[in-house]
Amino acid sequence: MRDESAGTGPGTEAESAQLAALRGLMDEALVGTMERLGAHGGGIALVEPGGEIMRTKVGVGLPPDFAAPLHSKRLTTTVADPLVEAVRERTLVWIASGEEFARRYPRPARILPHHAMAVAPIVSGTTVWGVVQLFWPAARPAELSPLEQSTITAAAARLAGLLQAAAEAGTRLLPPRQPRFLPLRRRAAAGPAEAAAAVDFAARLPEGGCALAPDGRVTFADHTAAELLGVSVSRLVGARLWEALPWLRDPVYEQSHRQAILSQQPASCTALRPPDRHLLLELYPDPTGVSVRISPGPAGVRPVGQPPAATAADAGPTRLGAIHHLMHLAGELTQARGVPDVFELVSDHFLLAFGAQGCALVVAEAGRMRIIGSRGFRAEALRRLDGIPLTSDTPGVVGLTAGVPSFFADRGELARHHPERAAIDDGMAAWSFLPLIASGRPVGTCVLGYRQPHRFTTEERLTLTSFSGLISQALDRARLYDAKNQLARGLQAGLLPHALPWTPGLDQAVRYLPAGFGMDIGGDFYDLIRVGPAAAVAVIGDVQGHNVTAAALMGHLRTAVHAYALAGAPPGGTLVRTNRLITDLDPELLSSCLYAHLDLARHRARIATAGHCPPLLRRPGHRAGVLHLAPGPLLGAAAASAYPTTEVSLPPGTVLAMYTDGLIELPGTDHEDNLRRLVAALDRGGESLDGIADALVEETQPAGDRTDDTALLLLRVA
Repeated sequence: MRDESAGTGPGTEAESAQLAALRGLMDEALVGTMERLGAHGGGIALVEPGGEIMRTKVGVGLPPDFAAPLHSKRLTTTVADPLVEAVRERTLVWIASGEEFARRYPRPARILPHHAMAVAPIVSGTTVWGVVQLFWPAARPAELSPLEQSTITAAAARLAGLLQAAAEAGTRLLPPRQPRFLPLRRRAAAGPAEAAAAVDFAARLPEGGCALAPDGRVTFADHTAAELLGVSVSRLVGARLWEALPWLRDPVYEQSHRQAILSQQPASCTALRPPDRHLLLELYPDPTGVSVRISPGPAGVRPVGQPPAATAADAGPTRLGAIHHLMHLAGELTQARGVPDVFELVSDHFLLAFGAQGCALVVAEAGRMRIIGSRGFRAEALRRLDGIPLTSDTPGVVGLTAGVPSFFADRGELARHHPERAAIDDGMAAWSFLPLIASGRPVGTCVLGYRQPHRFTTEERLTLTSFSGLISQALDRARLYDAKNQLARGLQAGLLPHALPWTPGLDQAVRYLPAGFGMDIGGDFYDLIRVGPAAAVAVIGDVQGHNVTAAALMGHLRTAVHAYALAGAPPGGTLVRTNRLITDLDPELLSSCLYAHLDLARHRARIATAGHCPPLLRRPGHRAGVLHLAPGPLLGAAAASAYPTTEVSLPPGTVLAMYTDGLIELPGTDHEDNLRRLVAALDRGGESLDGIADALVEETQPAGDRTDDTALLLLRVA
């Protein structure tokens, strides 16, 4: 077997001649079939040995860049694809329009959105050699005639016979890495006199004209066109217009050419030649290229083929407007964390970009359809739709479970396909149901609603499908984030004490404030342990990190400290043992901790710290201040660590404040200033411990803007 893309290698001249003859016969079969059927594009794709990959061998009519993503197909893919389907089912696949293409094969349709398409398998016996594919403008009749079907089938059989005969002769034509592309045959060759007459004809017209090859390169330009564009003919010929003229480098001009080639329908656009000259560019395509008529025109000249006035219900989004929203949405979704973030961004951009009045996100939960966000739809309809089984025949369920987009221009069209859903009045008159697929699995459906009937253009359907792909990944990430955050919060809530024990001779107040919106859960913890009739242990700490691991380590620490305190270990000894436990667990996280043993009978306290914030102390008749302690290292920093103990007096009425760094370490503020303000707030505090606790929080975080979780434990000796 020989791969024609190799160009060199073993083989006789006779073998090379055989390959050349085979290529010629296959090219003729393809081009001849296209000419008989009036197709403007086509190709042959062959299956590689092994049966896993199919590659395009030769293409006709379409520019190579336009169809590049179609060149290689993995036959084991789960993505709906007409070429793969034709091979698997060994049957002719017919797609009548761009709308049907977008509905049945949304991903390939993004590449060739405007085409009607036929794909026939090339089969001989039990061998599937590949497929032959043909393209027509989407405006052609919706049905293949019997003659057209037989012509396509005969072409596929002819190609199968050629490949089978070559294989039996010892030569199998392998698909090249890069396919060949052939131009369509010209209708008739022009002689010198005809060519000169054509140039004279163009020169007499008031408008300028130029001819573009299918890939956009200028093959001819008259002097009027060059004058209107402000460049010489020599500069135009051989270049693409949007490359030769800096003021045509907006993507809309290249897109107009692409749309004309793919749809084989006239297109147009207006351009501003600096400084103030408006031009109208009208594009008239056929399979061999595009003729462009250039004429002066005022700003806002309507495109070719567009009616003088279009209703809002019929007007789809402009391509540049959609791109603008797509770019903004892509950037903002990178900052979104939870599902509410994603929904707010999606609904804002969808409603603006596509002129819709309703938006909803739907996911599957426990075998039912759950609406996780909605805007614009009637509440009663949402109540009826939320929670319906995934076995229901509604477009939302079909989009969610089967990954198939659907579009309904009015209620009558919806009723023909889903009468039960049409009977529910949600306040809308047209809908799009977009499947959200992430990593090959459906994660939900995005529903857009319009209060007036709305005709979805092919380009609008494809743009919506592109948007849905972007949303899918963001929604999948957001649901994972919400699940992780819920797990962490539940874990921490279960590990923190629900209520502190009452201890004779000791008043208490506690505040726990989670981090502000958008942050994961943290590892702050606190506890009050009664260890005797007139003794208690107060402990507070902060585990490094904001995730499930930090919350789990916090649980280990609180449990260990609680156990060692009840066993009667002294403050320094408790921290030594807890540190040893943490280093044995090797969580790769550090933690601070402040441990105070309160002897309420003697009005004394023994306190040890493991790198924690210093406590605040306010004794009766004295000003509040910071209690400076002998330092000890963070828990988990080193296995052999010592934690000195400091003894302080606690006369009746003394207030001891223990807190985590979230109370004083705020972005854009000075740590020492915040600590001084905290001391001043404690000094001004009245008799109510709850009032003092609220004042301390309000002093350093008046707007509630917390970037870290915060714990505060206030104790007053009676």
